[in-house]
Amino acid sequence: RSSDLNMPFLEFETNLAAAQLPEDFAKKLSAAAASILDKPEERVNVTVKSDLTMLIGGSSAPCVQLIISSIGVVGTAEQNKGHSAAFFQLLTEELGLTKDRILLRFYPLENWQIGKNGTVLTFL
Repeated sequence: RSSDLNMPFLEFETNLAAAQLPEDFAKKLSAAAASILDKPEERVNVTVKSDLTMLIGGSSAPCVQLIISSIGVVGTAEQNKGHSAAFFQLLTEELGLTKDRILLRFYPLENWQIGKNGTVLTFL
């Protein structure tokens, strides 16, 4: 059933250069997301975009935006408060950034919004 196919999507964007990111950062982010969101890592999808032109609060100092989209686990303030704390801990430790230079955005998804194998999850 489609509930077995729930896939978190993480889109990590930063103005840091790729060389400034820790080795295997995408893999670390994937493993952390699986743990934080309580999903099998083989269902986690991660995109890492570095060297971007970015501002947070009008400043181009090193910064990160992390977009987390998933079915069923990012739909409430209570869920996202816990997720936020865990992702902030990971990002501040791995990147050496202060919390004010990191933004997270949570987007709940529905089965019909994810295409896979020529259809949408609703029909898988």
